[in-house]
Amino acid sequence: QVRLVESGGGLVQPGGSLRLSCAASGLNFRLFSMNWYRQAPGKEREVVATITGSGDITNYIDSVKGRFTISRDNVRNTVYLQMISLKPEDTARYYCNVRYRSMDYWGQGTLVTVSS
Repeated sequence: QVRLVESGGGLVQPGGSLRLSCAASGLNFRLFSMNWYRQAPGKEREVVATITGSGDITNYIDSVKGRFTISRDNVRNTVYLQMISLKPEDTARYYCNVRYRSMDYWGQGTLVTVSS
């Protein structure tokens, strides 16, 4: 069974940094693209960043380009989201996601709060 476990969220001041991690199990990790989503209070969940299985192609929504970096370690079966220059509008619960055998799998999410 596919399992995703996120960690690394917390409270940070505007301009600060955080690194989120997502540990995956139950699949041949290196074969699958991985995604980070976020959902702010009262808003729909949105994809933030994606990375291919080999890690050679990444994509970001415009609002995080130049500030967020998605990466992966296919030995540790972990995907990361490095976030710098955080803004209050980045406040959300961040979720790791993979589409595996036509099904979407999600972690429990990790809360990121950007506030002074």
